[in-house]
Amino acid sequence: MRTRLLGILLSLMLCVLAALGLPLAAAFAAAEQSRVVVDRLDDAARFAQDLPTSGLSGLESALKGDLSRRHALDAEVARYHELYGVRIGIFQRDGAPIAVAPGDWRVPAEGWGEQAFQEALDGRRSHNPPQVWPWTPDRTLTVATPVVRDGDVVAVVLSESPTGALRARVVRKWLVIGAGEAAAMIVAVLLAARLTEWVLRPVRTLDRATHDIATGRMNARVAPGGGPPELQRLARSFNEMADHVVLALDQQKAFVADTSHQLRNPLAALLLRVEVLGLELPEGHEEELGGVREEGVRLARVLDDLLGLATAEHARPEPEPTDLAVLTLERVDAWRPLAAQRGIELVWEGPALALGLADPIGFGSALDAVLDNALKFGPGGSRVRVLVAVRREEVAVTVSDQGPGLTEEELARAGDRFWRSARHQNVDGSGLGLSIARTLLQAAGGSLSFGTATPSGLAVTLAVPRAGRT
Repeated sequence: MRTRLLGILLSLMLCVLAALGLPLAAAFAAAEQSRVVVDRLDDAARFAQDLPTSGLSGLESALKGDLSRRHALDAEVARYHELYGVRIGIFQRDGAPIAVAPGDWRVPAEGWGEQAFQEALDGRRSHNPPQVWPWTPDRTLTVATPVVRDGDVVAVVLSESPTGALRARVVRKWLVIGAGEAAAMIVAVLLAARLTEWVLRPVRTLDRATHDIATGRMNARVAPGGGPPELQRLARSFNEMADHVVLALDQQKAFVADTSHQLRNPLAALLLRVEVLGLELPEGHEEELGGVREEGVRLARVLDDLLGLATAEHARPEPEPTDLAVLTLERVDAWRPLAAQRGIELVWEGPALALGLADPIGFGSALDAVLDNALKFGPGGSRVRVLVAVRREEVAVTVSDQGPGLTEEELARAGDRFWRSARHQNVDGSGLGLSIARTLLQAAGGSLSFGTATPSGLAVTLAVPRAGRT
């Protein structure tokens, strides 16, 4: 998001700088050309003033009769061309040259030079010629001034200037503008980066808090900070919402815990009365009495599991570096007698050291619930494998059995509260064991996932962050 917002701001700034810089560069080029054109028109006007004041026939005869003046005019024109490199000529109305430098230059037969000459014949100075740009080295500046005597145009002073110096000055001006634009762009980048950081800092803080709450760390809140007032108000509203959600969850968990606890005593009293009543019943009712006892025990087990789930949900453990290799090996050794009693081989594999950030008690309880489930569904003569693996970001403990396993649809629901596969309804249990395991792991920042074992069975993976990762 930072990159996108920064890109938008910089794109807008580029558009603004382009909208200001391009017209400014064009204005500088036009100003430089106008200055050159004015200079050339002034020079042409000076040449026009130096000519004799008589009419057309008088001008021709005066120049022919006064050779010294004609030579002086030729020398002045040649000197002007030598000094400035500008082609210049004084032409009669029909285009015949009077004084020209260089000597072979004539009125252009086409293009802007011809147009300027025609405008001068009409008694007007030629207006600004086409704009010269740094990338048009072949373009020249041609201007023309009429020589007017007694209200008539008797001759035309025409000049054609090279544009190398003009283009060089324009390039220098543009380099200055470009340097200014670059400096402005650097300042804009710095300001945009600061502005983006100022706007997005509360957004990132809010995102982290949301992720923490989504992963079970319900005490996460957005710390007061800077940023736009709207985002500050959003952060306060988020904290208030999180407080209300935590309060509602705590009330719900407290209700489940209190209900489970309060029902245990009446249930125990009820089972005791059933036992007393069984002593007084006549023979022949043992089967009904056994069914009542079985349902009562099952109800007591469900209440115990509900109480355990409520206790797990209330837990706020602090994860600490834990050697999960040692911890899982201890739990496997504790379950081996039951596995041997059921005819199941319980094996452990893993490295000598596997440090993960976990709550040792909560992780051990979760592993017990998973092992109990694996031994419950594993057939006699099968194997339950406990594999500890140290991955790049986490430490994972996978428990694989060789039982009937679950289908793809059932895997998506595994771990839900009170959910049991329709194929396993006759197996003893309440459907809360894996839910308790998942709750214990999530409370400490871990996770519980389900997959299919090879060649058959269920693979349950308990994962926690790896210790020492930053």
